[in-house]
Amino acid sequence: MDAKAYCWTDVEEDSPIALLTRRKIQGEQILLANVRLTEGCHVALHQHVSEQMAILVTGHVRWTIGADGDPAQYQLEMRGGEVLHLPSLIWHGVDALADTHFIDVLSPPGAMGVDSQKS
Repeated sequence: MDAKAYCWTDVEEDSPIALLTRRKIQGEQILLANVRLTEGCHVALHQHVSEQMAILVTGHVRWTIGADGDPAQYQLEMRGGEVLHLPSLIWHGVDALADTHFIDVLSPPGAMGVDSQKS
């Protein structure tokens, strides 16, 4: 495999759910996604095998961590400049409290949580 440079504006954008757009670059062992949430966007609780780092560039979100019905479920608010590490198979969802831009890093690459939701 050769090295390859990308420009985000040249990467195809999709919108798997309302109020969310993203551009994805996938390697052999990692997925990088440039994600934008419009205020009011709701990403439902989900889990995936991929370990995830969510790097908030700008904005304000509220994460829900833990499965519905789990007494250990909690919420965590974050703003631009912060990073969230989500281990493999942890239940999580997010609500945009303001227009938000973040970079998601998933390894191994696989479907993102929004891919299982309906617009």
